[in-house]
Amino acid sequence: MTSRLCMVGSSNIDLIARVPRIPAPGETLIGSRFQTGFGGKGANQAVMAARLGAEVTVVTKLGRDTFGESTLANYRAQGIDTTYVLFDETEASGVALIAVDDNTGQNSIIIAPGANFTLTPEEVRLASRAIQTAQVVICQLEVPIEVTLEAFRVAKGANGVLTILNPAPAATIPDELLSLTDILIPNEIEASMLTGMPTGTLPEVTAAARKLQEWGVKTVLITLGSRGALIVNADEEAQFVPAQAVKAVDSTGAGDAFVGSFAYLLASGRSLRDSVERACAIATRSVLKTGTQTSFPMRDEVAELL
Repeated sequence: MTSRLCMVGSSNIDLIARVPRIPAPGETLIGSRFQTGFGGKGANQAVMAARLGAEVTVVTKLGRDTFGESTLANYRAQGIDTTYVLFDETEASGVALIAVDDNTGQNSIIIAPGANFTLTPEEVRLASRAIQTAQVVICQLEVPIEVTLEAFRVAKGANGVLTILNPAPAATIPDELLSLTDILIPNEIEASMLTGMPTGTLPEVTAAARKLQEWGVKTVLITLGSRGALIVNADEEAQFVPAQAVKAVDSTGAGDAFVGSFAYLLASGRSLRDSVERACAIATRSVLKTGTQTSFPMRDEVAELL
């Protein structure tokens, strides 16, 4: 069964430095390695889904610069429909400055959104056909929130389109956007920031998920990093899905690998629980390699999980 996805959101170039530890304020460290890569939460999720076999269209905006042209070429190389990849003539392409701890694989990220923040609701409406013919529409919060809201409004103008919101980076979410969201996927830190509640233990994570449900979202998935994920669906009992224990090389993009693979699996007809279990396993594979999209497995590398 073909999975048809549309991503409305961000595209960045990642500038990644590996360091002995995440630097403290005012501290200068000498890193062990530097690399660039393609990123942006939206782009990452789209590429992950495409690598598994989904038909993916992206609605995104780039700067008219080297980073923008190379990002467009990367989308095409991944087999992604670039009909709605737009360019801003004045703003630079978005970038992410990433420090990765050599010892733990954990990271710290600063995003300069650039052209991502010039995407408009009017431009989203021009992509209505791609949005309304998708099975799943994925959005994040790395573009103006009114853009994400318009994408979900357009999606809900057609029958059967499922909306997934990855509320990252965490920000105040309008009530209308929550009402248009079918599945909300924050990580444990974002869930805590959104609700003001602790998320250190599973009971605390569950309580935060229930609070998010009270805001109008039926299904909440909270990703828990190396621990796995928690499913809270309607009034059903919360379900914890553990992740395989591995020694992470680089956790950058693991959450996006989860969202992209989950969207693909769900659109393929798998159940909610099954999709989460397999997405956790695919995301775990991604932390065993360095980089963001470069760490995402191809379909044949995870064939036994599909």
